[in-house]
Amino acid sequence: MSKQIKNLIAEEVKKRLQGVNDALLVNIIGVDSANTFNLRRELRSKNISLLVVKNSLAKRATEGTPLARAFDDTEGSLAIVWGAEDFVSLTKELVALHKKPEYENFTAKGGVMEGERLTPEKVTDISKWPNRAGQISILLGQILAPGSKLLSQIGAPGGKLLSQIKTKSEGEEAPAA
Repeated sequence: MSKQIKNLIAEEVKKRLQGVNDALLVNIIGVDSANTFNLRRELRSKNISLLVVKNSLAKRATEGTPLARAFDDTEGSLAIVWGAEDFVSLTKELVALHKKPEYENFTAKGGVMEGERLTPEKVTDISKWPNRAGQISILLGQILAPGSKLLSQIGAPGGKLLSQIKTKSEGEEAPAA
């Protein structure tokens, strides 16, 4: 392939990756064509993009971008995967797909998150984190917990008094407080 064609391909890859700061590198070699088609369709339905590109062209296209660190010490053809609701959701999807028998060769080789290079083990660890929706629910629980506890503590003595008044009015003897 001539240098001019390589430059054109690198520019096209650069355009497609414009604005992408977090991505994963996956090995797609060994997945047959029918399963690759189904894999791409499944990823597209979840707003995840997959681009298979030669390593040297990807290095040239990502030079000077946050994605450049992902290609340190990589060899051969790799697929770049990005998108989804957030990066944690992306890792969860890829780890879940790898567990399916038809995609067992679809494995994470690393990636980059917030400028930090990721190993395959780190990608698996990140997939266990709560995604954006989970983090928001945890945060809301932490924000609402003190108010809920205070409300129950304020209401408890009044409820106890009401119970005693009710039993007195019914003519029963109130339990000792």
